[in-house]
Amino acid sequence: MIWKLCLYPIGIQTFSEIREKNYLYIDKTEYVYRMTHFAKYVFLSRPRRFGKSLLTSTLHSYFSGRKDLFQGLAMERLEKEWIE
Repeated sequence: MIWKLCLYPIGIQTFSEIREKNYLYIDKTEYVYRMTHFAKYVFLSRPRRFGKSLLTSTLHSYFSGRKDLFQGLAMERLEKEWIE
């Protein structure tokens, strides 16, 4: 039996830090792709401590062209035109 150590990103709200330090990340980048390519208007209303900062950090990394952070995630296969 092989055990893999999972590091939980408790208190970390920066997408780049989570990805660069190999913390556990539940891939929701497909939703980010859909939101940025198919939605005309988006209203982000979520409760406290529900990932708003992480979502905006993910959007920032995406629009900054940080393709390296999205390796192995849904965004890597969906986005064809990365602008750096």
